[in-house]
Amino acid sequence: MIFVYILIAIAILWIAALTFLRRVWFYRDPVRMPESRDGVIVSPADGRVVYIKRVNENSIYAEKLGEKIPLPEITGCDYEQKNGWAIGIYMSPLDVHFNYTPLPGTVENIHRVSAKVNLPMLDLWEYIRVVWLRKMVDMFARRYHLENERNTIFVDCNGLKMAVVLIADKFVAKIRCFVEPGERLEYSQKLGFIERGSQVDLVIFSDDVEFNVAVGEQVYGGKTVIARLVHALEGNRDIMAAG
Repeated sequence: MIFVYILIAIAILWIAALTFLRRVWFYRDPVRMPESRDGVIVSPADGRVVYIKRVNENSIYAEKLGEKIPLPEITGCDYEQKNGWAIGIYMSPLDVHFNYTPLPGTVENIHRVSAKVNLPMLDLWEYIRVVWLRKMVDMFARRYHLENERNTIFVDCNGLKMAVVLIADKFVAKIRCFVEPGERLEYSQKLGFIERGSQVDLVIFSDDVEFNVAVGEQVYGGKTVIARLVHALEGNRDIMAAG
């Protein structure tokens, strides 16, 4: 009989913990401020860096596949800028799921792509490795990365163009977007919210970028400096002044 009571107690604790995680902890909304404002780019999301790759002539090379992935398959649409850098951040269910402005600017356009079915980002073993063991796996250019529902926010940061791509996981009910075209954005301003585990990709259409983080590193949205603008070109001076 005591054994039954123990099982019931464990079940109640497990349900209570799961309910707290899904109904309270998941929706927490901490105040976020950038670690620096000196012309830096801060993370658009909480999570682990899953890739940092060069964008060359509108495509990104996937070493694992041995082929180039057209950038519009990630952003969901074509864009005037064709070169720069891209960084992907996987948001586990334990991370804050609000997304933030990486650099002050103005919303140029918002492009949303729906999907009939969202594919799972991770299998069970990969989920355990990433979420609980804090180990990273190569997730670039997987089917979910190219086919799942996404919301892409194009931002003009005083001449430096960026695209923030919010990508939904299998169990995501909705991607919420908090901004609209023409809106002026400040550092760490909230851009949107994604339910459950998800991914945010940031495409920086500039060659003059030096990353401060590496693949596998934990970053915090609106806070962690992930990159700096290098080579004080005329356009970058304006961007730094705006920051």
